[in-house]
Amino acid sequence: MAGHGMDEHPHGADRLCEVGDRVYSRAVRRGRVPRADVEEVPCLVELALLHPDPDDMAWLLPTSPQEVMTRLLRGVYDEVSASQRRMGSAVAAFEWYAGLGPLPQNSAGEGSAIRVLDGLSRIQAAMDAATEACTTEVLTVQPGGIRPEHELTEGLHRAMALRARGVRMRDPYTHVARHGQGLLTYLELMGDAVEARTLEEVIDRLILFDRTVAFIPANADRTLALEIRQPALVQYLVTVFERLWRLAIPLTAPLPDTGIEGISYRERSIAALLAEGHQDAVIAERLGISVRTCRAHIARLSETLGAASRTQLGVRIAQVGLVGPAQAADGPAQAADGLPSPAMSLPDRGSRTGR
Repeated sequence: MAGHGMDEHPHGADRLCEVGDRVYSRAVRRGRVPRADVEEVPCLVELALLHPDPDDMAWLLPTSPQEVMTRLLRGVYDEVSASQRRMGSAVAAFEWYAGLGPLPQNSAGEGSAIRVLDGLSRIQAAMDAATEACTTEVLTVQPGGIRPEHELTEGLHRAMALRARGVRMRDPYTHVARHGQGLLTYLELMGDAVEARTLEEVIDRLILFDRTVAFIPANADRTLALEIRQPALVQYLVTVFERLWRLAIPLTAPLPDTGIEGISYRERSIAALLAEGHQDAVIAERLGISVRTCRAHIARLSETLGAASRTQLGVRIAQVGLVGPAQAADGPAQAADGLPSPAMSLPDRGSRTGR
């Protein structure tokens, strides 16, 4: 194996070279491969996709695809979590500076890199202008639960206008949004102009037009927003979006099975957040569901796992392996944020609950 190494195979387990893909596939089908077959692809051993057979060192055994997938997802999850923490720090810093006093006149004009939009009318006007100028792509993170049908209907004309100009849209929602008929109808009307995926958790509202201008909320009561045109910041937000998109599951695809009988995908996510020590209200907000729904899931978890108390439930969650991330992005999922979607005419205030 001398002379071969990762310099000749600069890839990860999620994008194997052609030879590596062929050898690993053979190992999974047959249960093992001769060590000699791996001489040209040392990457499989270095990436821990193959390991020695303790009963016969001349053979290598494959690491299960499920284990590899879990390892990859945890790595991506950690990257997204770190990105979200940095983005939160950046937003907090700009919010603090914005509160120091009025912006200089030459910093608040139309061409400024960062504008603070004060009030829903100014936010709406800036969004309208960005929508009119958009020519290629809109990327929107949609937090919260089920989207109210009247909000989708009110903004449908905006989305149809974008579609008519050939603009493509990509929207990650929370898994809870899958249960809203309004969203399904909206996507059917929009056809292939809109692609939707879902995650258990998403970050706060983010809207990107043509990868040149971004809108994010700027305060807790969602009456301020930041309009960002600074290229480095916009590119950073695009990177955050793309990582969330990579983690998300297409709306038309079923959610993965948890592998534990009687425990749903959402209950697995709730279990992981419980294990981290979060209270019911925090868990509900992050997953875009009501506190009542969250507590109903916790009760079913306790019954399924045979736990008589919260303490015992925590122990049982750890024992059955429900403490890891359930393919979710680590960020607060708040429903109302004062930022209207291109498919909405007004901010989605009050849509925190889900089924």
